Amino acid sequence: MSDLPRKAVTRTAKLAALPLGFAGRTAWGLGKRIGGKSAEIVGRELQQRTAEQLFKVLGELKGGAMKFGQALSVFESALPEEVAGPYRAALTKLQEAAPPMPTRTVHAVLVERLGEDWRELFQEFEDKPSAAASIGQVHRAVWHDGRTVAVKVQYPGAGEALLSDLNQLGRFAKLLGPLIPGMDIKPLIAELRDRVSEELDYELEARAQREHAAEFADDPDVVVPDVVHQCDQVLVTEWMDGIPLAEIISDGTQEQRDRAGQLLARFLFSGPARTGLLHADPHPGNFRLLPAVPGEDGDEGTGDDGTGDGESGEGAWRLGVLDFGTVDRLPGGLPRTIGDSLRMTLEGDADAVYAMLCDEGFVKEDIELDPGAVLDYLVPIIEPALAEEFTFTRGWLRQQAGRIADVRSPAHQLGKQLNLPPAYLLIHRVTLSTIGVLCQLGATVRLRDELEVWLPGFLADEEETETETPQSRAE
Repeated sequence: MSDLPRKAVTRTAKLAALPLGFAGRTAWGLGKRIGGKSAEIVGRELQQRTAEQLFKVLGELKGGAMKFGQALSVFESALPEEVAGPYRAALTKLQEAAPPMPTRTVHAVLVERLGEDWRELFQEFEDKPSAAASIGQVHRAVWHDGRTVAVKVQYPGAGEALLSDLNQLGRFAKLLGPLIPGMDIKPLIAELRDRVSEELDYELEARAQREHAAEFADDPDVVVPDVVHQCDQVLVTEWMDGIPLAEIISDGTQEQRDRAGQLLARFLFSGPARTGLLHADPHPGNFRLLPAVPGEDGDEGTGDDGTGDGESGEGAWRLGVLDFGTVDRLPGGLPRTIGDSLRMTLEGDADAVYAMLCDEGFVKEDIELDPGAVLDYLVPIIEPALAEEFTFTRGWLRQQAGRIADVRSPAHQLGKQLNLPPAYLLIHRVTLSTIGVLCQLGATVRLRDELEVWLPGFLADEEETETETPQSRAE
């Protein structure tokens, strides 16, 4: 019944061919260098050719190959424009679609999990999938009570494919490093591999989605579809229309980009404070932009074009959030250490920042660093929190990535000496991924507003007593 295991030999062969291609291009690059081309030009040509092959292969496969491709795709903003341009369309495709599994396989899963009379649960069921992802695909249907629903069906053998692909990719992680300057690929693959069991467990996903749906039920800014039914390999949730964020990235108005960016930042920082959970898969395929509900909070609603009446676009759109298969459980919200260290960095208190990083394990005991140099390393990264509003651009992200990736720079050397404690791994990846999406959007965001309300420790204690609490903000 499973299409993935049958093709295991083919999948392994395709992934195994990638290092050979990388090695061949490295030899080609050496020849170009000998022929007189500059290292920078040759490096970019190698980067482009490697990326084209990598994403071509990842786009043909489901499982861990596609999961890795989706995780990597949010960082394309960090690449030089002449390199990123040719395959940006392929990355967007990864975020929104994958080759579907045959209808007979879908029906077989539904029979096995919902029973021989599964069709009686639905008034309608569309055999053609509306979306496909790394471990499952989504079908639009009408539940027996008349509600339009999304039926997520897990690929048979998805677990084996996920582990096999990620193990294979992990073997040549170092060769993938040059694709995204300043990013270590190996921990990303390891973290994806460690969460395979959670990703496959639709009961855990249903629980996380229900908690978010309940918390954001009356929220004017964020929409989470509720869970209708769940069992092994099948998850039925309320259907949600809207404009996929990938379309906003490619064709959206500046108002839509700014609004999507603001709401994405709000959801990232408010979610842990309100639910104790961090949505940990923030690629564009998991978000939609929906028109606001007319009349909420005094809003006049949206016009025929859906743009709303306010000049700022505030209230004109809501953010729809999908896929809670990967979450980080943070019962107390985001760690206060993050807010405290950000505040002290903005205040320029190098010694206090360094002491906190040492206490939390970001600096290993056997390493001694210059507190001033650490502060200089951090300040550009948190530049968006300095301004009243900040425009996230691909150019800014490329500058940050280049600064950290340049082996000749002090930032590169210092970055190699810093350590990321396990408790912060997923938070770090989610934050970087969100920044990548904001840069793809080219959004102007009032990030500081969100940090002041939702991030413990970002304001001094006396200031926190004077500002809104997460509870009052939600109300």
